[in-house]
Amino acid sequence: MIEALRKLGLSDLEARCYLALHGQPPSSGYEVAKQVSISRSNVYAALRGLVEKGVCRAVEGDPITFAAIPIGHVVKLLQSDFERTARLLENELTALPETPPFFSNWKGDQQVDLAIRRLAANARNEILVDLWAEDLHWVEESLLGAERRGTAVHLMVIGETPTELERVIVHSVPPGGPHKSRNFSMLLDKETAILGNFSRYAPASALESNHPAVLNMLETAYFHDVVMMRIEADFSKELEERYGTDYALIRREHPEMYS
Repeated sequence: MIEALRKLGLSDLEARCYLALHGQPPSSGYEVAKQVSISRSNVYAALRGLVEKGVCRAVEGDPITFAAIPIGHVVKLLQSDFERTARLLENELTALPETPPFFSNWKGDQQVDLAIRRLAANARNEILVDLWAEDLHWVEESLLGAERRGTAVHLMVIGETPTELERVIVHSVPPGGPHKSRNFSMLLDKETAILGNFSRYAPASALESNHPAVLNMLETAYFHDVVMMRIEADFSKELEERYGTDYALIRREHPEMYS
């Protein structure tokens, strides 16, 4: 809970003081200091900060006491302030020039998670996703949020897994199952892409780019997967007779693809 309050702009001590006051009758700084086990001088400074931020109110008396503003009121105040600031930025800042091609590396679970959530939150029309069933939990909440906004999310998932997403294509698991490092990709509005890998043995890593070559590669790969899955569904017997189980003949002819 303290971490959530810190994301609203409170310091660690301010968050602790707010929680000490929340749902309680007005309390003096001395009483709050006893609850949080911090010196009174630091607690009084934190309480003054809460009052200045509109999160608590001071009740005149001897001594002065402090009361928490209900969290619902605080959230609505912050939402109003954020929306006003967002409108100001959108109205005042001139349109930026077209972003030149870039490549950004994200390393570690937190950075990759933030990049995925940021990109999904800003997708307007369409997201194409390709990943293993084991890794759906990384992106599912962000994708569901995009769907609720009206963005068309198309998920190609390798292996069966339950999900509330509307447009899902299940790809069969290749021989040998998932590797130690499992690749994933997301193509957003055909303007930006992120591709990388997840692993239980190492932190996640990803590359974000708007380079046309990367965008075209992911779009083409998705198209080829969809087409091949449809062909295999309609002509599985004929394909196996011609090329063997799991395309054994083609694999023998092209060992470079499986080295």
